Amino acid sequence: MAQEPKRDADGAPVGRRALLGMLGLGAAGLVAAPYLQRGWEGVLGSASQLDPTGLSGLLPNPGGFRYYSIVGSVPRKDETNYELRLDGLVDHPRTYTLADLRALPQTRVVHDVLCTDGWRVDKTPFEGVRLADLLDDAGVRSRGTAIRFTCFDGAYSESLTLEQARRSDVLVALNMQDKPITHEHGGPVRLYVAPMYFYKSAKWLSGISVTPKVVPGYWEERGYPLDGWLDGEDRHSDAA
Repeated sequence: MAQEPKRDADGAPVGRRALLGMLGLGAAGLVAAPYLQRGWEGVLGSASQLDPTGLSGLLPNPGGFRYYSIVGSVPRKDETNYELRLDGLVDHPRTYTLADLRALPQTRVVHDVLCTDGWRVDKTPFEGVRLADLLDDAGVRSRGTAIRFTCFDGAYSESLTLEQARRSDVLVALNMQDKPITHEHGGPVRLYVAPMYFYKSAKWLSGISVTPKVVPGYWEERGYPLDGWLDGEDRHSDAA
């Protein structure tokens, strides 16, 4: 079971302030950061305990993204063993392989990615299957009003209302920046919710379940808003 990071008197994760100070020492630190990032990912891959500090979320990654995991070790999935289960309040539950998802019509969405930690990557292309199409194929029952997402790291979860999930800019994403999504970025399949902060775009996606009400996700249980809208976004569904 995931444990909440220890926090200091101001409510920040222990170690986060210290690392910010280190990263602010100058250009030399920024040049070294990609190497630190790779080293940290190696630690995460071999550790069996949680990362209580949140340090991995602050190390720069080439391309502007950050690697962050709430557990010490995340299984690696590929075309030989990846599965996405869609169930809950639907008429036709289904399990998709990676090949199944790739064979479906693909939608490309280009949008700025913003994280609550303060970093952003402008005009990032994502490509994948519209979540609305998967829900239509499954047949959402009348009692279904929300979607719960689970992940194969065994700890992370997220949620959307059914209206939000049906937007045309919400994807079950297979590609990012015109390449298959890597394990470090939540691949081989992740959720992408373009009009919301990036914590809503759950990595390592393994389950989509239609529920009768919104179930708070991992970060919402720790104080984040249920609706992570970016400023200026149209909050009404634009699904066709």
